[in-house]
Amino acid sequence: MNGAREIAVVGAGPTGLATALMLARQGRRVVVHERFDTPRPVGAGFMLQPTGLHVLDGLGLTDGVEAFGQPIDHIFGREARRGRVVLDVRYSDLKVPRQAIGIHRAAMFHILFEACQAQGVAFETGRDVVAAGAGRLTGRDGGSGPAFDLVIDASGARSQIARSLGLHRHDLAYGALWATVPWPGGTFDSGALEQVYRGAAKMIGVLPNGMRPGEAEPVATFFWSLRTEDYGDWRAQGLRAWKDEVVALWPETAPILDGIADPDQLALARYGHHTLARPFGDRLVAVGDAAHSTSPQLGQGVNMGLLDALALAEALAAHADLSDALADYARTRRWHVRLYQALSLGFTPFYQADGRLLPWVRDHVLGKVARLPFSPRLLAATVSGQLLGPVPSPVQSASNAGPDSHN
Repeated sequence: MNGAREIAVVGAGPTGLATALMLARQGRRVVVHERFDTPRPVGAGFMLQPTGLHVLDGLGLTDGVEAFGQPIDHIFGREARRGRVVLDVRYSDLKVPRQAIGIHRAAMFHILFEACQAQGVAFETGRDVVAAGAGRLTGRDGGSGPAFDLVIDASGARSQIARSLGLHRHDLAYGALWATVPWPGGTFDSGALEQVYRGAAKMIGVLPNGMRPGEAEPVATFFWSLRTEDYGDWRAQGLRAWKDEVVALWPETAPILDGIADPDQLALARYGHHTLARPFGDRLVAVGDAAHSTSPQLGQGVNMGLLDALALAEALAAHADLSDALADYARTRRWHVRLYQALSLGFTPFYQADGRLLPWVRDHVLGKVARLPFSPRLLAATVSGQLLGPVPSPVQSASNAGPDSHN
């Protein structure tokens, strides 16, 4: 193991917590820095793909995820007016079938945070870190603390720290409104992410999330696609007009909408795209959305971050020199990251864009291609994150090794 024994992780999201846990299990002293006064989850639910679950397998956390989450085998999307099937993907079509899991961020945070605490990871809260140089963190107030051997930036897509690594974020026109709602039951499939589209300008989705910690009833994530510049107009039109529009496109969502009484129940997610050409510098490395972000069309965000965490932990364990370790991390992740960044950037306009041509191509051309004999396995491999996906060595080699296991 190299001499990076004092580690600062910036950001207590899934990627930051998983990274902290792996490195603490290697015998390093890890301090997670979080801008909130108390570490807490931000956002609604998401899908843990087989790639992300593989990482959690090695951490011994999959049982906890399965206890809270909801198995997902099907991603299904249809056009609103004619009911034409636009997207139909089943995880059972994978060469080695494995279901995804829909899980709420509160449950994911609970699992990883408890594991970090049990491993002795320290937390410093209430500090908004905006820069890192020579191993020192600089807060928004201009103050800096002691030097660390390595700073890991897991602060997300709007990272201030990653600017020193060449981060230039390109904001996308479309974002989405997200809300956590009680699981509606009825005609909704508890084992599927269901979506309804009108062209590419309107998209509605319902994702089962299982249960949140301390609650007995299941929840779901509801989302509505929206141009971010139209958010003010959306609030101004009032909930009643918006609900009427949603129900006209997807009548079965009426019970979900009945539970939304305040526009603040829906959070606006603004999407952007960037990929750091070199996600590391002097005693600094970026992981997760700080290193690469895009729209969530392929559902890879958290899963890519977990793969980053694994690759970084393994590289630090394998190389005596820190610079060699960080370069190895970047090489390990390079092609998988770039492939999925390109796929997401290419697919997004077919589901979130203005105009009629792209949704027509999606519905009349891509829909037919998806029904060809070779397509089901290819589509399942794509959404599961396994196209050119790394096949990591057992996580235990990175996460459970003692401080003197590698020289």
